[in-house]
Amino acid sequence: MAKPTKPAKTSKTDKTKSDKGSLVPAASPSAADRAPSIDIGISSGDRKKIAEGLSRFLADSYTLYLKTHNFHWNVTGPMFNALHVMFETQYTEQWTALDDIAERIRALGFNAPGSYAEFVRLSSITEEPGLTDSADWREMVRQLVVGNEAVCRTARKVLDQADDVDDAPTEDLLTQRLQTHEKYAWMLRSLLQ
Repeated sequence: MAKPTKPAKTSKTDKTKSDKGSLVPAASPSAADRAPSIDIGISSGDRKKIAEGLSRFLADSYTLYLKTHNFHWNVTGPMFNALHVMFETQYTEQWTALDDIAERIRALGFNAPGSYAEFVRLSSITEEPGLTDSADWREMVRQLVVGNEAVCRTARKVLDQADDVDDAPTEDLLTQRLQTHEKYAWMLRSLLQ
């Protein structure tokens, strides 16, 4: 006859008993162990508005990055070499900036969007269909001019919100991004003139 098995022991690292005898996870922080609420001199409501605006800005920036990278891979024609290099320079710089934008959203106390579905929902820039219907080099350049300018418009809206509540770090970030995207739009537009 088989011996009955004993119930598995619960280790102290897994669970502990509370004062009332119910089990609670040992990893649950006590009130004293929890992080303090955010108090950076910007109200919760203002931080939320700015984070929402930055989320739209991140979505536009990510969509533009993806489009620029796509065009780097798929450009053809007499401008191939110049555009291939230019697009690579731009998408590499844009990739680094995405992290700064997302980290600013986190510093304000909110989660940064990070999925294609969120980016599509939040972005004002449309995606390029891709491989099956690749644009010619002139259309690629035109779309990137339009995309860079869309990023600038989104940045300006958030910059106004940040300025209203003296959010200097967000203002600084957006000012730098505006300078970059305005320059990219100018350089790209010059190729079509």
